[in-house]
Amino acid sequence: MVLEPSRAICLFGTEEPVEQPRILKAGPLSAEFESGNLRYIKFHGVEMIRALSYIVRDKNWGTYNPRLSALKIDESAERFVVSYDAEAGDDTQRFTYSATITGSSDGSLRFEGTGTALTDFLTNRTGFVVLHPIEGVAGSPATVEHVDGRVVETHFPSLIDPVQPMMNLRAITHGFASGAKVRCLMEGDTFEMEDQRNWTDASYKTYVRPLALPWPYTLAKGETIVQSVSLSVTGAVQSLSGDAASPIAIKLGAEHGTVPPLGVALDPDDCADVASHLALFKAVGARHVICHYDPSRGHDRATLTKQVELARSLGAAPWLEAIVTRIEGWEEDIAALGALVDALGRPFPVVMLSPAPDLKCTLPGSVWPPCPPAKELFEEARKAFGAARLAGGMFSYFTELNRKRPPLDALDLVSFTTSAMVHAGDDRSVTESLEAIPHIARSVSALVGARPWAVGPSAIGMRDNPYGAEVAKNPNDIRQAMNRNDPRQRGLLAAAFDIGYFAHMAYGGASAIALGGLAGPFGCVRDQTPWPQPYYDHADGVFPVYHARRALGALAGARLHHVTSSKPRDVMGIAAKTAGGLEMLLANLTGEPQEITLSGMSDDFHLSQLDAAHFVTAAQKPDFLETHAYAARGAITLDAYAVARIRSA
Repeated sequence: MVLEPSRAICLFGTEEPVEQPRILKAGPLSAEFESGNLRYIKFHGVEMIRALSYIVRDKNWGTYNPRLSALKIDESAERFVVSYDAEAGDDTQRFTYSATITGSSDGSLRFEGTGTALTDFLTNRTGFVVLHPIEGVAGSPATVEHVDGRVVETHFPSLIDPVQPMMNLRAITHGFASGAKVRCLMEGDTFEMEDQRNWTDASYKTYVRPLALPWPYTLAKGETIVQSVSLSVTGAVQSLSGDAASPIAIKLGAEHGTVPPLGVALDPDDCADVASHLALFKAVGARHVICHYDPSRGHDRATLTKQVELARSLGAAPWLEAIVTRIEGWEEDIAALGALVDALGRPFPVVMLSPAPDLKCTLPGSVWPPCPPAKELFEEARKAFGAARLAGGMFSYFTELNRKRPPLDALDLVSFTTSAMVHAGDDRSVTESLEAIPHIARSVSALVGARPWAVGPSAIGMRDNPYGAEVAKNPNDIRQAMNRNDPRQRGLLAAAFDIGYFAHMAYGGASAIALGGLAGPFGCVRDQTPWPQPYYDHADGVFPVYHARRALGALAGARLHHVTSSKPRDVMGIAAKTAGGLEMLLANLTGEPQEITLSGMSDDFHLSQLDAAHFVTAAQKPDFLETHAYAARGAITLDAYAVARIRSA
């Protein structure tokens, strides 16, 4: 007998408990206290700072989850004080710190931290990180105070900055509401800023220890560091108007081109699982399959042959994603790969190439490693692959594309990928990352000009880690940054994420969008894995994300229409005119039910909802969204991380 899954399994794919944030208040000042850090620091309901965190990272940029003790919280009407001790580390190294947070009703706040290495501690970053929000801040003025005392008037970047837009920082002042400013003072080390939109984080990040200094670095056993961050407010603040509990307004807008085709990845390791579910996967409607080829992993002609056969069985075009492994003699690699592709009958309409050194990040200020010259590489590729469209850019993230611009004149297409959990692994950070997608779309469009660009294969988790030796090991299938296998891939959250991601990229101008894979850690159906799969360990079936991708795949080539949301952070969607009429897909990107009003379309429609109440039925019925529709009218309510399919004449 298969047990009914819990609500947590339906939403997140795991029973792992999550600490609920505590709301700290001092008069009109509020902040969410979570795992020892602060999020959404607001004054009179207006967000000033996205987060203040004391973080401890390992040599691969992985962030330790601190273990808190001696937590004490004192609150009054005009003031709150929080203090605690914490320890972070693993079996090889340990670091401890004590923190005190004080907030006052005048909007001032101070976060102090004193840390000591209990062993020699190898780290890429340990200390304070400040996150500034991007909405209402991108492109706006800022006053910067440097460590040498200079004061400079500048702006937050509008387009995404590839390096550090602000360096040698002591304080930053910016407006956060009409007539009001917040000053953020950072003491105890030299801080600098990076534009975290590069990694789809919805923030600008100011952090300790300049990247020009060596990393990783060692905090010697017994070494102590003392740091603090203080906020102060000037000017009068108007409280936010409007009812926060009012329904979210979704409005259908004008036509906006066509819906981009859906693509998926095919790692050679997943071929057997894909082959065992061909009928299911063909119904997803992917128009292209990205076939990964890496000779250093033993990939050969048989590898490519199998991938091409599977792509054709799925009714999709195979795109080649190949790594050029050699630095000296790379021309021979290109020629050999061209001959192999020729022997297969030139099945790839698109050939994507990347030199192996570009699979790893080169941080600002670091020396670029030896690498084949990009323009010459693609000129040789043009000879080797004939009429195929050549795609260049990065197999990793927009960050690397932004920092190492491709030779546009030699390319037909520019490509990159994203991950939602480079820096943080909690649920809200994952869905919050969708706020950054329109900024990425604007920036990549400015970067490539008239060249078309494609994105993916992208997912919540990470295919590879450009910033360290490997992706985080996750045998227990928990939430954490830099996961390859992430439990939410099996939950409703992933389905909502894919709808929101695809919508933002489509409206941003992507010519093609690839979402994860069909099988494996980024897949959409239960298969054999070395990690636990609650509920699916005892019941075959499809994940909620299967339905999202199937619905998106069916829209390819249809007339895209704008969808505007009064709260795009909470609910986002995409709409298109198909042969059967208007179709809209909506996703609740929050953990709370959301009431939604619809305008710009017929009052009467057919509605199907993929939510926790229908999780089991949907797992067993691949055509759930098509067959479980009912007549509806007026406002609708979407449960946490639910997806709705709306159809009208």
